[in-house]
Amino acid sequence: MVQSPALRVAVVDDHPLFVRGLELLLPAATGARAQVVGSTGDAAAAASLMSRCLPDLALVDLHMPPPGGIRAVAAIRRTTPRVRVVAMSGDDDPAPAMEALRAGAEAFLPKSAEPEALLPPLMAVLDGWAVLPAQLLRGLLRSGPGIRVDLDPEERALLRSIAAGRGTLEIADQLHVSERTVKRMTAALLRKMRVSCRAEAAALAGRLGLLSD
Repeated sequence: MVQSPALRVAVVDDHPLFVRGLELLLPAATGARAQVVGSTGDAAAAASLMSRCLPDLALVDLHMPPPGGIRAVAAIRRTTPRVRVVAMSGDDDPAPAMEALRAGAEAFLPKSAEPEALLPPLMAVLDGWAVLPAQLLRGLLRSGPGIRVDLDPEERALLRSIAAGRGTLEIADQLHVSERTVKRMTAALLRKMRVSCRAEAAALAGRLGLLSD
């Protein structure tokens, strides 16, 4: 009996050689723990691809022809919110990466990463971590909005857990609530902080000194 891969990956990228490389090298480099289950070179088809192949995680190239990678990220988050989105880029400009995070991406990885180096961060994203290069994280810390956020003790505890990279199940166990409650609490916290994803919340919390007891 053939086992399903531990991590089902969909790729939204208009570079066929890059996609084919991932299809071949990702299973080989990870001992078949990760596999590309679908791909498209059309950003407009990203959402339909997710519905069709039901991946755990989507890799989205930010530099694609219109409508572009940022809109692909937003469309995936809107139509299949359970799919974790990892933005990727081949250059060092942090601006598109920050836009992708605001559109709902949970992580950003450079396209220069070797296939065998992709599994740990991809599994971390699947478990609820926000994975960002140090340079991008510093940019988020510097660019957070100048707002005051007053949090109650429960919200601070949730924010510290998010900033520590804990997944939904782990946070639920820690707070003695259900996973559904954690998701509801997290959504309310993001709205209160005026951010769109966990990565931005953690960065803003560090900038405003919200992580201390």
